[in-house]
Amino acid sequence: MEKPQMILHHMQSLNYTAYDCKWIPSSPKFIVLGGLARGTGCIDVFELTPTGANHVKQIEKAKPFKCATFGAASLAQRHVATGDFDGRLCVWSLEKPEVPVYHVKGHTEIINAIDGVGGLNIGEGAPEIVTASRDGLVKLWDQRQKGTPVATMAPSNTGGGAASSNRDCWTVAFGNAYTSEERCIAAGYDNGDLKLFDLKKMGLRWQTNLKNGICHVEFDRKDILMNKLVATTLEQKFHVFDMRTQHSKSGFASIAMKAHESTIWQCRHLPQNRDIFLTCGGEGSLQLWKYNYPPKRVKDDGHGKKMGVMGNVELVQDVKLGGQPISAMDWSPDKQGLAVATGFDQTVRVIIATKLNTL
Repeated sequence: MEKPQMILHHMQSLNYTAYDCKWIPSSPKFIVLGGLARGTGCIDVFELTPTGANHVKQIEKAKPFKCATFGAASLAQRHVATGDFDGRLCVWSLEKPEVPVYHVKGHTEIINAIDGVGGLNIGEGAPEIVTASRDGLVKLWDQRQKGTPVATMAPSNTGGGAASSNRDCWTVAFGNAYTSEERCIAAGYDNGDLKLFDLKKMGLRWQTNLKNGICHVEFDRKDILMNKLVATTLEQKFHVFDMRTQHSKSGFASIAMKAHESTIWQCRHLPQNRDIFLTCGGEGSLQLWKYNYPPKRVKDDGHGKKMGVMGNVELVQDVKLGGQPISAMDWSPDKQGLAVATGFDQTVRVIIATKLNTL
């Protein structure tokens, strides 16, 4: 019992398929969003209580929701940005959800992933939102600019192929936002491509292929000089990259780990400790990991150039929650160890991880 434990605090059934969940910042409330059987979308608001969680309200809209973020919201307003199955990006006030604060038809197909930066006092620079879609495009949005994206990252059709041949972009994440000028976007695709876009230079900084579809990418922190990036994939694997040192030929140093015996749907770093992260498995389990740095993070490649050195990743805890995939989870930014997770068994769970400060 000396190592951290993961305790199920509350479990509640839902009458719809949940695709994402998020804690409302500076609040004991969280949201769960997804799609009802009749083809509409809904956002449920729950409030944590000493004995479980109470359902506060349900907001129903025309199309099912796929993803959400509070990353571009101010702490005063706490507006949530959502991506839906119709390719629409909307920003909602949860107090007055009748009409979106901002909306745009961002993509021609479903928005698979969304992320925000510059809000909640996390990351320097303007609040921005990035979306990734089945149409293969990654788009950057500023709510002050109506109707058109700030930038669009599209694959080059050098072979003259149709746009419909674009790879499905499954995941996207902000990072490197440590000054008002620096900002990067990591994007993962269904064919295993991992791309790093530099928004300062407005170009592709680095790319590699992980051989399996990339389900989720996340930097350990958005608002610091790039430190680590975790990418989870199909076929039971996740990859950890050391993003501090980029070699001209081999790129970033990385380590690959096998986990869950199934698809790894998501990875979430603990807000209070960037070296601890949780992975969500397709067999219904959560696994808690800790990254240990090597004695030296940089070495000479023999030709006078610096290259990164990887540490190791250790499994701290493994908990089985159910028989269906854990589709999403989110750590509370305010309370260390408090988390919410949704699964395809139409259930939302509140989890408490203990003794994380001992790692």
